[in-house]
Amino acid sequence: QVQLVESGGGSVQAGGSLRLSCATSGFSFKNICLGWFRQVPGKQREGVVGIYTGNNETTYADSVKGRFTISTDSSKNTLYLQLNSLKPDDTAVYYCAAGLSGRVCYPKTGIYQYWGQGTQVTVSS
Repeated sequence: QVQLVESGGGSVQAGGSLRLSCATSGFSFKNICLGWFRQVPGKQREGVVGIYTGNNETTYADSVKGRFTISTDSSKNTLYLQLNSLKPDDTAVYYCAAGLSGRVCYPKTGIYQYWGQGTQVTVSS
C-alpha cells in the first residue's frame, strides 16, 4: 500500500525557514518522480518542484528558485523540502507526491499518482 505523510509545516515570519518532510512507504525510490506542490483555498494546486531520482534532475517553479531545495534520503524513503527566505505568498498547504512511471518529472499534477494529505505553511509579514 502506497502512503505519503507530510510533516514539518508551521507558522513563520517572512524571511524565515522551514523544512518539510514526506515519509513514504509501499514503493522504491529508484527511478521515479517525486514532487512537492502547494495549494491555496480557491486556487488550483501549483507545482513547486519535481525530481527524477534516477539522476536527481530537478525542475523548480520560477517563484521558488533559489529559495527552496528538494532532497531525498532513499535509506529512509523520505523526501524533504527546505524552504528559505519565506514570503507571505508562500502560504499554502504543501503536498508531496510520487509518480512511479515517469522520467520527465516536471511539477505537473498529471505526472503524479500518489499524494500525501498536506501540511500547512503560514508566513506572516
